[in-house]
Amino acid sequence: MCGITGLFLKNPERRGELGRLTAGMLTTLSDRGPDSAGFAVYGEAAPDALKLTLRLPRGADANALAAALGRRLGADIPVTVHDDHAVLAIPVAQEAAARAALSAIAPEARIVGAGRRMELYKGVGLPAEVAARFGLPSMAGSHAIGHTRMATESAVTTAGAHPFSTGADQCLVHNGSLSNHNAVRRMLAREGMRFETENDTEVAAGYLSWRLAQGARLDEALRATLSDLDGFYTFVVGTESGFAVLRDPVACKPAVMAETDDYVAFGTEYRALVDLPDIERAHLFEPEPQRVYFWEHRE
Repeated sequence: MCGITGLFLKNPERRGELGRLTAGMLTTLSDRGPDSAGFAVYGEAAPDALKLTLRLPRGADANALAAALGRRLGADIPVTVHDDHAVLAIPVAQEAAARAALSAIAPEARIVGAGRRMELYKGVGLPAEVAARFGLPSMAGSHAIGHTRMATESAVTTAGAHPFSTGADQCLVHNGSLSNHNAVRRMLAREGMRFETENDTEVAAGYLSWRLAQGARLDEALRATLSDLDGFYTFVVGTESGFAVLRDPVACKPAVMAETDDYVAFGTEYRALVDLPDIERAHLFEPEPQRVYFWEHRE
């Protein structure tokens, strides 16, 4: 099952609506994934800073953590708290030092995403509850992707929820199943990649990050999955500048897209799109198998 969404706003005047519209799409797909949900929002970049999104252990004091990290780095670390996630804005040049310091002062915290613009949140519960806990309806930005999970193959945990991020400003959500993910995981581990979970979607995200690090463009990296990843899948990928969609050669998982002058939207089912503005005048289409669709802002 599972439900995935993507929303790319062409019209900058609609950026204040991004969170509200994304929350509505996720909530509509609750019955496809009622046990957990997550989303990545691409908002404004912090000047000369990198955003680290952390999932904190129960009872942790995010402000105290940011202060302790700031003392280690010799810098002021702004922090924004959303439920049990915190976004720290660290100096770009000190990312490695910040990660090392965090592993020492907060070993139970988990970095779930990093990037100039991306903030990533996920948790256990109905999608509407997860969206409300993190304040998604009030978030603004240029684009977002989301996922509602039905954990048919593993335990229901926050760690297993999507999206998965394995590179700066990169994240991926997935509807389907990969059959050779363990072999791909071993290959990527030999290349130096580390994984936090046994989820096959994290392997797919890692594979794309590995390809991109080798110099491939996003469309090239996605096309390579068609030969290197075996299974059935629909991928929606977020990047700093936009989002992309790819379906496997069989395309047995449902997918629909809508495009207007103001936005491009993806939903596992059409009903996820029906409350979007001017949907009655949108160009509606089913993404073709094996074709990469990509939209980006050139700012």
